[in-house]
Amino acid sequence: MALTLISKAFAEGTPIPRKYALEGENIFPPLAWGGAPEKTQSFALIVEDPDAPSGTFRHCGIANIPAQWTGLVESLDTMQEQALRFYRNDFGNARYDGPQPPAGDPPHRYIFRLAALDVPRVTLPEAAGAEAMWQKVKKHTLAEASLIGSYQA
Repeated sequence: MALTLISKAFAEGTPIPRKYALEGENIFPPLAWGGAPEKTQSFALIVEDPDAPSGTFRHCGIANIPAQWTGLVESLDTMQEQALRFYRNDFGNARYDGPQPPAGDPPHRYIFRLAALDVPRVTLPEAAGAEAMWQKVKKHTLAEASLIGSYQA
């Protein structure tokens, strides 16, 4: 079975509800996954907007998600979960910041990418961003799944 990623907040290819956007409540959407490879030791997640005017924009980066987890709860970034490590997004915040495409733009795609890793922890300097985290994660990826939602201001 392949690694899969879903959300009860939106389906593949459908709009992300305003609640999860920067102009809404700006809360992390609930995610669930299954089919992780047997040798998975942890997971990492990145949320990217490849349609941003300046190039791919990263909205969230999380590493050190425990291997026994099968999802992330809504508003995860507001909780004090010690196992996880949030990396700086392109807004400069170590948390989730939701969709915020420029007004008048066509809908942007937001790709939630989950990687099953062969290491229990990813360690980078405090100032490292989500992009640097994902580059390191790629070297340890056993499997990857994605979920794409859209958003228009």
